[in-house]
Amino acid sequence: MQLSLPLPELADAGGPSAAGERVYCNRTLRLDRIDWVGFDMDYTLAVYRQATMDRLTIDAALGKLVAAGYPESLRSCAYRTDFPIRGLLVDRKLGNILKMDRYAYVKRAYHGTRELTKEERRRCYHTRRLRTGSPRYHWVDTLYALSEVTLYAAVVDALEAAGEAVDHDALFGDVREAVDASHQDGSINDHIRADPGAHVLRDPRLGHTLHRLRSAGKRLFLLTNSPPETTEAMMTFLLAEGPAEYGQWRAYFDLVVTAAKKPSFFASDAPFRPAGGGAPRAATGLERNVVYTGGNRAGLEERLGVTPDRVLYVGDHIYGDVLSAKKQTAWRTLMIVQEMEAEVETHRQLAPQRERLRELEGHRERLHDELRTHQGPLKALERRRDAGEELAPAEDATRLRHRRAVTRLRARLRATEDELEALEQRIAGAFHGFWGSLFKAGAEVSSFGYQVEAYAGLYTSKVTNLLSYSPMHEFRSPHDRMPHELG
Repeated sequence: MQLSLPLPELADAGGPSAAGERVYCNRTLRLDRIDWVGFDMDYTLAVYRQATMDRLTIDAALGKLVAAGYPESLRSCAYRTDFPIRGLLVDRKLGNILKMDRYAYVKRAYHGTRELTKEERRRCYHTRRLRTGSPRYHWVDTLYALSEVTLYAAVVDALEAAGEAVDHDALFGDVREAVDASHQDGSINDHIRADPGAHVLRDPRLGHTLHRLRSAGKRLFLLTNSPPETTEAMMTFLLAEGPAEYGQWRAYFDLVVTAAKKPSFFASDAPFRPAGGGAPRAATGLERNVVYTGGNRAGLEERLGVTPDRVLYVGDHIYGDVLSAKKQTAWRTLMIVQEMEAEVETHRQLAPQRERLRELEGHRERLHDELRTHQGPLKALERRRDAGEELAPAEDATRLRHRRAVTRLRARLRATEDELEALEQRIAGAFHGFWGSLFKAGAEVSSFGYQVEAYAGLYTSKVTNLLSYSPMHEFRSPHDRMPHELG
């Protein structure tokens, strides 16, 4: 359905009232130059109840681990669904879970759910560069994967507490296999289809958001890795409260592609096939009201009749959706980061603490400068004395004055650094008790924050935040300045 223009509801609403509901811009994008808008489904249009989904997944996977030979006691092992966040790195060799900054420096690390000390962290990760692309390491870049980390940490804790010898690499492979099997055999999807409302948050504004884009002349497609039957159940539930003009969910979309196998979709030559019964056959064209499986990016662009830079793709997966779309084509990207609202609100609440942090950092810098002004003359005088030269009384008095000043400044510096460290810990704990801010690692941007900055043209907490902007809105990125331009 496409309504004629102009429509009153297309007037720019002036932006969202809450900072957590804004669309943030890394790269300038004009929506009036976008012809097609594509959407992922899971964790993009479908916002899952994270803790509920994690518990469902973990309980199903624990049974499979026991069936594979792990101790029966694991069925009742304790786990914390609030332990992991996105952007972590699993060290399969040592059984550690890491958070790094944009320079691949490990800022926090846990073995199971026990935090490594600074010395343990330094010994394991700070004496050589991490080869994060090797099979030893596994990135945790989706909300879907958080249950794997929760389960892995819990089993490491349980087995080691029981005195079991643990092959951490093999265990992680077994955990991933158990989770994948639970998704494939219906252990999870059957529960979701039976009661979507218990597992998914339905946003009543979703249908209106899609309708508004269509009414502005955009054409929409759905591109998901979920199979056709799951897509049908989920989209029916999600769009049950949309505008009455749309009889069923497929009416919102000009094209629906399921079981797409992203990220390989962006580089493969797999054919599109109509979903449904009978022998699968390759589609010769792409039609409305037909659900397809498989396919490939080049074929999609050709059959849509659109140049890649006029496609905006909305997804949650930094690699499967955003990075692949950026590397393989000129599609523009909007990344859904569900954690944004909590992250932005915490950032706002911590304004006084962040201001105090800046004051302490400035004070520390001034103390270092003052310390250096005394250390230079002190070292010069003491080198002369240590070489056997007798200092004049005035020079020795000056040496003692510098020595007292150095001692006093070092004490003040230690006190300042202790306060800084304690304040940084409190700020990090306000964001997340284990890992701190999703987007920061200490004073640096985290590896996850860097990926969002580098690969997502736009990012926001949910698809319906687009309702606060005109479908013709121009998102303009802030001016990016290098350190030498800062003053």
